[in-house]
Formats: sequence, structure tokens, C-alpha cells
Amino acid sequence: MIHRLKQMLIKEFLQMLRDPRMRMIIFGMPVVQMVIMAFALTTDVTHIRTALLDMDKTASSRELINDFTAGGYFQIWHMAGSQKEMADLLDHAVVRAVIHIPSGFEQTLARGSTARVQVLTDGTDSNTTAIVQGYAGHIIQAYSNRKLMHQVQQQGMTLQPDLVDTQSRAWFNANQESRYYFVPSLIAVMLFIFSLLLTSIGIVKEKEIGTIEQVMVTPIRKIEFILGKTIPYMITSYISMTIMLCVAFVVFDIHVKGNILLLYGLSGLYLFGNMGIALMISASAATQQQAMLTSFLILMPCVMLSGFMFPIKNMPDLVQYATFLNPMRWYLEILRGIVMKGVGVKVLWPAIAGQAALAAAFITLAWARFSKTLS
Repeated sequence: MIHRLKQMLIKEFLQMLRDPRMRMIIFGMPVVQMVIMAFALTTDVTHIRTALLDMDKTASSRELINDFTAGGYFQIWHMAGSQKEMADLLDHAVVRAVIHIPSGFEQTLARGSTARVQVLTDGTDSNTTAIVQGYAGHIIQAYSNRKLMHQVQQQGMTLQPDLVDTQSRAWFNANQESRYYFVPSLIAVMLFIFSLLLTSIGIVKEKEIGTIEQVMVTPIRKIEFILGKTIPYMITSYISMTIMLCVAFVVFDIHVKGNILLLYGLSGLYLFGNMGIALMISASAATQQQAMLTSFLILMPCVMLSGFMFPIKNMPDLVQYATFLNPMRWYLEILRGIVMKGVGVKVLWPAIAGQAALAAAFITLAWARFSKTLS
């Protein structure tokens, strides 16, 4: 068996890697796509194009403007001269936010009254709008507290300490940088896409060009044929994963906080389940085009229902139950747990159990379907 499997593996590696373009697709494309998408997919909102309508033009208003621009989040792109111009800028999407400081702003502060500042945002993108409004609210609150302290010190008064002092921070990813969330997730997505596509197409290719009959009339057994077809793609997936982890470390400063050997071991479970899905696709497809279309039909729901783009807890109950059948859902929990949190089996055992159960189920179904097809 070992000798026959060895010859099958040699054949597959030679067939897979003899074309330089194929080598680029297998090892280069997942890394390139991960890097591009990691830069593109971000929830960090910076360099916000902002217009300013300062109708007060005093030292206090200029101080507030400096607070807005000091952090690098807001950039003044245009100085509006009227409220009509301010509205036109938002209508034509020239800017994403407008800061309106009314006249009498400094005088109102000097009297100890509440001065009002208007921040208008483009609400077409609700997520970005909420983030921009949050930034503006923090800046204005800090400015207000500083002014209040200054007035109290000038008048020789003392502030009573707050009854409750709240201090909050994120336990993981303290600065809430989206790259720590998206980059590990993109590794899971790339592994799923390429292991599914390449494996299913590679097996169907044997059917399409007529060589599968030549292989099956040889003394090779079905299990040896299946292992010979899947093991090379698992090995190449591991190589691609290693390259992506290295790129994540060098380019995005993503460190694996947990046990790297545990990560690789559990990634094998993930790839094993993906190969099972690919085998089922290849057993039902007669051409490479059918295999590719079927793979894409599976890819989109798996990516969308994995918790990659949207939290699973926000989905309807029925959809949440459906995500139990999604291998990417469990692998994302494992990947984020090991890479970001540094936790181990004690914490991740539910996801590991789910991943293992799916891998066993997919391989069993694939074996039954594939054996029937080749019989």
C-alpha cells in the first residue's frame, strides 16, 4: 500500500506543480489576495474628509478645531462660508462630515453656559457614520472637560470627585485595530477557497480527460486513490498557510500568541473537512466547470455565515443553528482563540469538537459517494 500511495503522490505533485502558472496560483494567489483584502477590509475610520463652518472665529473655536485635527482622524478639506454651502458639500459627497461652530460660541463658554457645536455626517454608510459620531463626541467631551477645569481653577473653586470612576479597555486587541480581526480571518477564508476549489477541480480533471479509468484499472485501491488525491492538496495548503502567517507577521505585525503546533494540528482538521466537501463535489460533477460552479455555490454561504463579516449572535435563530454545519465557523473560533487570545484546548474544546465532527461527517459522506461513483 505504501509503495502504491507513494507513486500516486509523486504523480499528483508532478501534475500539480509542473506548470509555473499553477505553482503561482497555489502558493502566490492566496497570499496576494490575503494582503490586498487585509488592507481593503478595515473598520478603522481615519483621514475623515471634513468641512468647517466656523461662524465664531475666536480663540476658543480655533482650539476646538485643533482638537479635531490633532488626532489624525479629521482632516479639514474645505472651509464653508454658509449653511447652504455646507449642505451642498454633503449632498455631493465632497466631505463625510461638517463641523458647524455657531457665532457666540466663546461668549457662551465664558458665561459658564452650554455652548453647542453641530457635527453633520453623511449617513449613507451607517457603520462609518456611527464611528465618526463617536470620534466627534469623545473630542468634544474632552474639550468640554478641559474648559470646565480651566474655569474652575481661575475662579479658585474645587471640583467634587465623581462618585463612580469608570475605566474601560479591551481585554484583547486593546487599541481595537481591525487588522488583528481581519487578517487571521482572511487566512481561514483563503484556505477554504483554495483547498475546496483545487481539490474538487483536480479530481474532476481526471474524469474530464479520461485518465481516471486508467488509474482505476491499476492495482491501486479506492482509499489509496482518495488519499493520493487529497494529501498533496493538504500539504500545499499547509505551505500556503505558513506563508500567509509569515506575511501576517512581517506586514501586519500579527503574532501567534498561543501554541503554534496546536494551531497547525487543528488546521489539519479544518483542511480534512474541506477535502471531504471537495470529494463530494468531485463525485457529483462531470466537468471542471460544474465543479467550480458548485464550489462557488458553497463558498459564499460558508463565508457569510461564518462570523467573518457579521456576528453570528446577530443572525436569526434558525440561521445560527445552520452555522453549526459550517466548518469555517468553528475554525474562525479556533484561529482567533489561538492567534489573538493565546488560549488552548481547555477553552476551545467546543469548537474543536464541532470541527472534528464535521470533518468526520464530510469524509464519511464523501467516501460513500465517491466509492459509489467509482464502482
